Amino acid sequence: MSRTTVILPQDLLTELMVLVGARSKTEAVIIAVNGEIRQRKLARIKAMAGKMEFTATADELRHGDNRFG
Repeated sequence: MSRTTVILPQDLLTELMVLVGARSKTEAVIIAVNGEIRQRKLARIKAMAGKMEFTATADELRHGDNRFG
């Protein structure tokens, strides 16, 4: 873990702590950063909707894994 100094408005940080249920400022920022990363990854996945072509059926995807015999 690295140590970083960030200047944030106190009211913003207080609101964040309440919204995410954090006990410390550090915990609040970690939760917020993880949430932002997750949202952006989901947005990228959603943007791919309809752009991928599957040649296998859903049943084949579920039951067709022959790697383990």
